[in-house]
Amino acid sequence: MSLPNREVFAARRAALLERMGPGVAVIPAAPVFVRNNDVEHSYRQDSDFYYLTGFDEPESVLVLTNQHAEHRVVLFVRPRDPEREVWDGARAGVEGAVEEFGADAAYPIAELQQHLPDYLGDAGRVHCAIGRGHPFDGELFEALHRVRRRARQGVITPAEIVDPGVALHAMRLVKGAEELAAMRAAAAVTAAAHRAGMRVAEPGRHEYEVQAELERVFRRGGAERSAYDSIVGSGPNATVLHYRTNRRRMEEGDLCLVDAGCELHYYASDVTRTFPVSGRFTAPQRILYELVLAAQEASIATCVPGKTLEDVHAASVDVLARGLLELGLVEGSLDEVLQEEKYKPFYMHRTSHWLGMDVHDVGGYFAEGAPIPLQPGVVLTVEPGLYVAPDAEVDARWRGIGNRIEDDVVVRAGGAPENLSVDVPKTVADVEAATQA
Repeated sequence: MSLPNREVFAARRAALLERMGPGVAVIPAAPVFVRNNDVEHSYRQDSDFYYLTGFDEPESVLVLTNQHAEHRVVLFVRPRDPEREVWDGARAGVEGAVEEFGADAAYPIAELQQHLPDYLGDAGRVHCAIGRGHPFDGELFEALHRVRRRARQGVITPAEIVDPGVALHAMRLVKGAEELAAMRAAAAVTAAAHRAGMRVAEPGRHEYEVQAELERVFRRGGAERSAYDSIVGSGPNATVLHYRTNRRRMEEGDLCLVDAGCELHYYASDVTRTFPVSGRFTAPQRILYELVLAAQEASIATCVPGKTLEDVHAASVDVLARGLLELGLVEGSLDEVLQEEKYKPFYMHRTSHWLGMDVHDVGGYFAEGAPIPLQPGVVLTVEPGLYVAPDAEVDARWRGIGNRIEDDVVVRAGGAPENLSVDVPKTVADVEAATQA
């Protein structure tokens, strides 16, 4: 696939400026974090910043304004530095910010306090996310203080600071064609990785060996990184929702739950599969697995315009509650199981979240107290599961069985939803075949 071109980012900035109305948006790049001593964590740009610029260097600030006669898009960046570039690689520099990334004006980041007040003055509203521990908070307050000191010159200080996510995240929620192409590519790499992981898993091997194979395929497929820490939970570890230790030796008869996805061109994939490390489900494992699969299929069918994530969740809960009743894992009438949430000891999480540049992507779930209807172009996960703790007070045959099935789904206009991760084996027959390939 081709990466978004300069015009795509320009169109996003123009759309945000239109949604903002009068005012100035100030969006800093992600800071660099020290891992230990003088070693830094691998750098990953802030999603909002990258969405609007395609610029992935640190120590940068984007300013968007409707109130400057000539400059609507301004970038503060690191200048070119041949000595540092020998160590850290090439920089775009001030010139590249204009020529390659479409800024109307660009300045060295060291000149932020010299020039930022010029763009903030007489702006009634500043769109900037503050209060999240970003070191840029202090820079913004300093710039506003400098504007305030110009009051005797007739310069008006902004009266409001608002979260740019109000406008920006509504844009990011609905994916454009180039974003869906990136997510299809990420899902394809993730599918190959899951199939490889199924082949590697067998009794006597360790969870981290499966993880290593998954992440090898991610990188070989061109992914920049994992979208999140890979979960490889075998046996009783499959009942721990966010198990990440990945140290256990897998044993005969275990199920292995793998929740892993790559990030490609800044877009995430998020897929979970559960499979028998011995190549065949036991009878109890198969029963619970097929119950979760039926729940997932019911929820995926609900991913159409006008429905909500509450509807998607309810579809899974209904199937799971009926199955748990039939199997004797819960007692009472169906209404009692649903209203009293008797299913929750076995299914304690929600079925879906938004997916995009962030694995738990931005975008509202409720507006004015009501769930937001699904619309074409949104991407969500569908991931029901059942988790029977090893010490659960149920028939012994069910204890210690955990399984989850998760796919990435696109809502489409006038048709069935698109399952981006459809190539990952999911039926009992396909999963068993994949583990023995």
